[in-house]
Amino acid sequence: MALTQMQIIQSLGEAMSWFEREITWGVPPTELRHLIGRIGELYAALITNGQMASEVNQQGYDVVSADGERVSVKTTAMMGASGHIAINPNTLQFVDRVIVLKVNTEEMQIETLLNEETDLVKTFMRESSGNSGKLIISLSRLLNTNKPKKDVSTVNTVHKAPYTIKELENGTIEVYKGADHITPAKPILREVAEQLNLSILNSNGNPFNTRQLGSLIIRTLKAK
Repeated sequence: MALTQMQIIQSLGEAMSWFEREITWGVPPTELRHLIGRIGELYAALITNGQMASEVNQQGYDVVSADGERVSVKTTAMMGASGHIAINPNTLQFVDRVIVLKVNTEEMQIETLLNEETDLVKTFMRESSGNSGKLIISLSRLLNTNKPKKDVSTVNTVHKAPYTIKELENGTIEVYKGADHITPAKPILREVAEQLNLSILNSNGNPFNTRQLGSLIIRTLKAK
């Protein structure tokens, strides 16, 4: 039976909560591949207003969009630009669109790395150097860490020497020391939280993610 959009939203929320809990307990993302894959498929069904394929790996696609496109969904939790996404060339003829997603374990959010028709995606692919017969897309093609930022406005700025903490319009938290942009931001935010006697845990006893902790620190410093 097909899931309703509300059921997809509920399932996605539960899967993300489960994933965050496992990460908090110290389970590496490499041990959660099945859960990561499920999260990606649910998210793809949500953003395409579609449905999960009626069978697992049905002819290489995972989701059928509201427009009838057969969508292959690839999901990773790798945070760097190394690594690749593997695709089976034998089933590409049955796929109309490829969506590549990343579960950002720092922010606990899902990011879209690629959402294109298959013919365009083929131009990104190359043969694997091994004997697997797979085609691969390098994450470095999708994650260009040197690409210029979009023009996103800063909505809040606070200072806690020697750091400047900014909240952008899209919710991203950035930390600077002088002119240097510090990444990742979370270790510095935890240091500042300790100086302010703020807990780094939420009401459920789980660590705040970067956005939550950054927002808490900004509110506290502005209140002072």
